[in-house]
Amino acid sequence: MPVSVRYIILFWLLAVNFASFVIMGTDKHRAIKKRWRVQERTFFVLSVLGGSPGCIAGMLIFRHKTRHAKFVWGIPAIMVLQIVVCLSVYIICFR
Repeated sequence: MPVSVRYIILFWLLAVNFASFVIMGTDKHRAIKKRWRVQERTFFVLSVLGGSPGCIAGMLIFRHKTRHAKFVWGIPAIMVLQIVVCLSVYIICFR
């Protein structure tokens, strides 16, 4: 894989995880203030796009969405699935 592609992937993962984390914190703040909230679907879309570690970190640090089973199990399940897919692709392509 060319170096430039690696940097693009790294930048993408950093950006989507940062966004996931910040949006989780913003949603927690809005929940406390009883204001407009972020749609739950947004967190799952960000997770599928590679932001599941950021979502999990936000859940733990902000103590947000930790009582919702679909978040407690769903977001980590997405991350595990992504790890399995990445490892499988690596093993098939680079070994």
